Amino acid sequence: MILVDTALAKRQAENKPIRVAMVGAGFMGRGIALQICNYVPGMELVAIANRDTEKAKRAYTEAGIVGVQEVSSLSSLEDNIRNGKYSITDDAMLLCEAEGIDAIIEVTGAVEFGTNVAMRAIENKKHIIMMNAEVDGTVGPILKVYADKAGVVFTNADGDQPGVEMNLFRFVKTLGVKPVLCGNIKGLHDPYRNPTTQKGFAEKWGQNPAMVTSFADGSKISFEQAIVANGTGMRVGTRGMHGPTVASGTPLKDVVHNLYPLEELLEGPGIVDYVVGAEPGPGVFVLGTHDHPIQQHYLNLYKLGEGPLYLFYTPYHLCHFEVPTTVARAVLFNDAALTPTYGPCVEVVATAKIDLKAGEVVDGIGHYMTYGLCENADVTERENLLPLGVAEGCVLKHDVPKDKVLTYDDVILPEGRLVDKLREEQRRYFASAEKSAVGREPQKEALA
Repeated sequence: MILVDTALAKRQAENKPIRVAMVGAGFMGRGIALQICNYVPGMELVAIANRDTEKAKRAYTEAGIVGVQEVSSLSSLEDNIRNGKYSITDDAMLLCEAEGIDAIIEVTGAVEFGTNVAMRAIENKKHIIMMNAEVDGTVGPILKVYADKAGVVFTNADGDQPGVEMNLFRFVKTLGVKPVLCGNIKGLHDPYRNPTTQKGFAEKWGQNPAMVTSFADGSKISFEQAIVANGTGMRVGTRGMHGPTVASGTPLKDVVHNLYPLEELLEGPGIVDYVVGAEPGPGVFVLGTHDHPIQQHYLNLYKLGEGPLYLFYTPYHLCHFEVPTTVARAVLFNDAALTPTYGPCVEVVATAKIDLKAGEVVDGIGHYMTYGLCENADVTERENLLPLGVAEGCVLKHDVPKDKVLTYDDVILPEGRLVDKLREEQRRYFASAEKSAVGREPQKEALA
């Protein structure tokens, strides 16, 4: 951030703002628009795409921008960009193709649609910032391959917990401390929540009930920790992660050292996990080790304890406030907040939330039929498990009991989806890279 604010100020002084466009104008998208338009010198939000253009217009209006123009052609959009006018459209692909746009922020949470947006943006050599862990956790590794070849950055967003975890992970590594666990702090985890149970909370905060459910039932944290694993080379210690629960408000520093199997942390590439109920929530934490006795002495002096585990944490994550920083890091420094450097290390697999019946069509993430669990990618491949990111729209071949993880053998996939094409391409690409099942080499080496 210290570098980014100075670089943006320079862009502002030179009248050369970063021009960014956004796909999605829901609760989070409106916050991003408000932030960029009012509090980020050196950056302009030149266009917003949303299926309902009134929602795109609302995002601009709440940000204090009036006189926006609705466009339906590439030429109209590009004319507006050149003339300093703001545009809204129901065609997200126009944003991906238009000249004069440096980066695309994807904020929909939809897997197939978001995959298409990311791919089109990359094909047109635009940096792509994903506030869409579902896409990232499903086909992020192969999208990064395409992004690397196109010379652009594919990244998840700072401000979301995975990005904040990655910041902390990188900081801890720079100290010479070895990160052995990247953790997320949750206030609730109940895999059987659904949009009906979460309706009241969603209405209170003006959010989508299915999106709120995806947090409550554990699907969202599974995607979040999967993409952290893919960015760090870590794995999960057990299917679904350990996910210990402590009394609400328990200080993290008082319990975290005893929550996870020590031997598991000290061997191998480390794990991603979470804790329910601890404070400071909803922050993130990293557990690390150091093998030098003098440095251990200093860490003890600095109140991090005697080891072998040292706790580092960030007590908050500020979502939309920090997204512009991610854009600037990508455009100005070619730096990703969080990208799947190590390929697929952890997957999110679809698990029956209720007893499912043959012939039913699987509904979406955060709905009534499935929830997500983290599983190591080699296990997912070996057992032919069905990723949650491709489960929506699948037709069940036979009954599946509650809490059983679905496999590809249980379903008929919809035809013609890009996400399925990329999943198969991802499987072949990383299988040919000959990475070990225990630890993965960085993806850049696999591409060499």
